[in-house]
Formats: sequence, C-alpha cells, structure tokens
Amino acid sequence: MAFPLRKLELRPLGNTGLRLSCVGFGASPLGNVFGAVSENDAVASVREAFRLGINFFDTSPYYGGTLSEKTLERVTRSIDESLARLQLDYVDILQCHDIEFGSLDQIVNETIPALQKQKEAGKIRFIGITGLPLEIFTYVLDRVPPGAVDVILSYCHYSINDSTLEDLLPYLKSKGVGVISASPLAMGLLTDNGPPEWHPASPELKSACKAAAARCKEKGKNISKIAMQYSLSNKDISSVLVGMNSVKQVQENVTAASELALFGKDQEALTEVEAILKPVKNQTWPSGIHQS
Repeated sequence: MAFPLRKLELRPLGNTGLRLSCVGFGASPLGNVFGAVSENDAVASVREAFRLGINFFDTSPYYGGTLSEKTLERVTRSIDESLARLQLDYVDILQCHDIEFGSLDQIVNETIPALQKQKEAGKIRFIGITGLPLEIFTYVLDRVPPGAVDVILSYCHYSINDSTLEDLLPYLKSKGVGVISASPLAMGLLTDNGPPEWHPASPELKSACKAAAARCKEKGKNISKIAMQYSLSNKDISSVLVGMNSVKQVQENVTAASELALFGKDQEALTEVEAILKPVKNQTWPSGIHQS
C-alpha cells in the first residue's frame, strides 16, 4: 500500500453502547454466494480484517447453507446451532434476516418476543432486523415496544445509485436504533467485473452502472473505491458492510476508508459517476412476499 493505514474509525451503534468499525466484513462471499472461494482464502481474509481493525463481522446460516458460518429452524434451536458453529457463548447482535420474506406481523408478535427471551438468557446482546424494502423497518418499529429492536441492517439503499435510506435516518435516530448499511457496491453493480447473472436489477440499471464503471476505468479510477467512500461519508451510518473474499479486497476497502479520512472524497470522479447514474437514481427491485 502507498501509505500507512490509519486505524479504522469506530462509530457508535444506536443506544447499544457498541462501537463498530466503519467498515464491516460481510461474510456472504465466504458461503460461495458470489462464486467459489477456497477455505485458505476465506481464512486469510478474515485474519487480515482482524489485523486491520475490522471488528464487525456479519454471517448467517443462510449464506451457502451454513458454509459462511461453519435451514433456518425455530428461533431457539437456530441460535444454539449458530453459537455452536461459531464456538461462542453469545453473539453481540442477532438479526432477523430478510424479514420481507415472511409475515411482518409474525415478526412483531412472535419472533421479536422470542428473541427477547434469548436476550434475557444471555445468548444475544442486541436484536436487529434486516431486509431490502425500507417500509419494513417502519412497520416493525412502530409496532414493537420501544427498545425491542436495537439495530436495523439495510442493503442497497445507501450507494451512489440509490440513497433512499438517507430519508429514513432521522426516523431511525428518533427510535434510538443503530443503522448498518450493506452492499455499498450494490451487490456488484458498482464494480469493474459487474454483478452476478442472478442480480435482480433492471437491464437499464445494469447498463448505467456498467457505463459508469467503464468511465472510471478510462480515467484511471476504481468505481468500487468511489462507491465505498460515498457510503462511508455519512456518519449517521454506524458501519458500511461490504462482502469480502480475499486479502486484497480487505486491504482495498480499508485503504478506501483510510484515504477518505485523510483526503476526503474524489468529488470530481463522484460527480461524473452521479451524472451517468442520474437517469436510474434510486431505482430498486422487488423483494419479499406481498404483505396483507
């Protein structure tokens, strides 16, 4: 690397008392979600992340059929199995994953109360919910007791092509809920290699992101770095969670954060990318089941 890396900034997570590294390690690639990853590469990337100051790691039995952790059944059994695989007595944050694929009323009336019992038992410290549609967060948070949900994890809604999470931040802050934003690269859209074939974005959105990436490359810039720094710039977001599957990716993401702290954003490059993506700004895709 061109210069010594700064220590990663730690940011408070809502009212939890936790301070997360501004860059979080998304472990879905370790479950071969985006392509095959060797065990040696997976282990090396996690070790390097620890070495460089990343203290937030997100994993799930959903990623690669337990590969990422090392299906999902009833709450208590699932937690116990996860703790056994992770060789832990408790986890700091347990998140209800992609809740839009189930009944939100069941999340409110059954899942969150069940998780609160596990919290009382000392198996989890804090409770979170995750998903793509932003309206799921207000639906649940308006219906559970204050403090019942500590954290939300939103993905693909705070990146150069879609920043709609920003409008929800004052509401989340008023609820005392910590915010984690995942997929700053929009699940591969904002990369030189482009997204995987299964990516649900429209052809129009994929084409615009491809054009933006090509323009950055022409100018000797890396669109992933620009996107990562864009997402890291909002201090109301506690951690930007990005998938990593190699030592190189870990170093690149930590370098992006270090350079942002030292030099700020590359505003000229960012402005050009934003102009290319303007016709598709805030375009998303459906996720989950119809909620009655």
